[in-house]
Amino acid sequence: MRKWIAFLMTAMMMIAAVSCAPASESSSQAEESSAAQESSAAEESQVEEDSAAAENSAAENEGASEFTTATEGVLTMATNAEFPPYEYYEGDTVTGIDVEIAQAIAVKLGLTLQVEDMEFDSVISAVQGGKADIGMAGMTVTEERLEEVNFTESYATGVQVIIVTEDSDITSADDLFAEGANHTIGVQLATTGDLYTTEDIEAAGLGTVDRYNKGADAVMALKNGKVDCVVIDNEPAKAFVEANEGLKILETEYVTEDYAIAVSKDNEALHTAVDAALQELIADGTVQSIIDKYITAE
Repeated sequence: MRKWIAFLMTAMMMIAAVSCAPASESSSQAEESSAAQESSAAEESQVEEDSAAAENSAAENEGASEFTTATEGVLTMATNAEFPPYEYYEGDTVTGIDVEIAQAIAVKLGLTLQVEDMEFDSVISAVQGGKADIGMAGMTVTEERLEEVNFTESYATGVQVIIVTEDSDITSADDLFAEGANHTIGVQLATTGDLYTTEDIEAAGLGTVDRYNKGADAVMALKNGKVDCVVIDNEPAKAFVEANEGLKILETEYVTEDYAIAVSKDNEALHTAVDAALQELIADGTVQSIIDKYITAE
């Protein structure tokens, strides 16, 4: 009997041991399964984030490359090479501040620069009509031009000044606006000198404006007594005065203005790309170094 009881107790202990072991293993397996699921979910979440980031990056790159140009692989710049030091001829090649800045932009966009020289009043229409991609010719941002084209951020500041003969009775800008004034002002056609004097002087009945295709022609008219003064940008004005004896620049400025790049309103992607490239060149000092190369501090 005792042996039977001992046998039963031994059997019960074995059953208890067997039943306890799976419970422990089951709990461990559950914990491992839960950890595995959490790890898998984290990995899936990371994969989704990486995928989304890659898609966003691809979309940005695609958007940056969506712009088109008049000629594939080429950035065509419309200019008027009569505006030193911004654009002028050196032998048979157009060079200057605007040309070098445009070249730097073209490099950033993976394009080859092509410069097209034309009359100043044709620059905007060339950009509008898609014959040129950008317009750079010491181009000032004005309300009238903003109705026709888009502009980038300004990259340089220009000053309109007054050239007179050394014996002129015009001694300051104020003389052009004095009561009873009746001067003849020479300007280059369609430049801001033309726009400002037409509105400020001609429209106000204070004188007349004679327009010339080239700034040099306006200066020659001044030397020949056909006009009383010439209103033009300060940098070419200095070159003209240096090359023509008997002329001087008045100390008082006519107006200060900002130069920017004109781009067609129909090519917003190109406008965005050119503006972004220009801002990078301004930020890293490239634009200023180009300007300093041509314009030295006095």
